[in-house]
Amino acid sequence: MLGVDTNVLVRFLVRDDEAQFEKAHKLIKREVAAGRRVFIGQLVLLETEWVLRSRYGLSKSQIIETISGLLDTADVQFEDEPAIEEALFTWKDAAVDFADCLIGAKNRRLGCRATATFDAKAAKLPGFVAA
Repeated sequence: MLGVDTNVLVRFLVRDDEAQFEKAHKLIKREVAAGRRVFIGQLVLLETEWVLRSRYGLSKSQIIETISGLLDTADVQFEDEPAIEEALFTWKDAAVDFADCLIGAKNRRLGCRATATFDAKAAKLPGFVAA
């Protein structure tokens, strides 16, 4: 298994730099052809969501579609995929950042009874409490 950094994943997804896209594509293709999966850690996923939203102007629905597409790919392994799926489900209808949804989902999966926050919007999410 080979982990990828945010810049490799973003180049692969947005294809805005053809040379880097080709390198990323070949790298991923080589891993898959060798029977290995590509690993996307949660920090990489959070950075990727931020870059897609802030740099490329993708909408929430476009980002959800992109991440969901990656989740459906058998050649990609995520760090704690169930937490990511829960976060996407929550984020779809929430007026908070994806990061808040993922933090809450991850904390629940790790056994936290709640997540304390100063963020008034996040405090309205299930499993969050105002600090």
